[in-house]
Amino acid sequence: MINDDPVRTNPDHYRILWENEFVRVLEYADEPGESTTAHDHPNSVMVTLSSFSRRLSAGDRVFETNLQEGQAVWLPAQRHAGTNTGGTPTHTILVELKGAAAGEISDGPLGPQTRST
Repeated sequence: MINDDPVRTNPDHYRILWENEFVRVLEYADEPGESTTAHDHPNSVMVTLSSFSRRLSAGDRVFETNLQEGQAVWLPAQRHAGTNTGGTPTHTILVELKGAAAGEISDGPLGPQTRST
């Protein structure tokens, strides 16, 4: 279940672009060195609008990622906090799934999955 909506927990970074009963589309933006507090994401597709480096953390689990502009990646349902660890702003679009497709948050891997199956 998604409890800590990033739009509410981190309103300086997330904004809703569009929503219906099936999906919600968010825009995310930050600057180098900025962080978010812990928040939840359902299963989502993330499209990068800029190249960036981030550290995601959830308890003792840490994930470092470097993504290039124009990538589309799968983000499984998860809870994390994030920090922009690079020298460029982060700018992404997230298409969050709703209903049964939203998935459940687990202790599985953090961060995006960059390979398609």
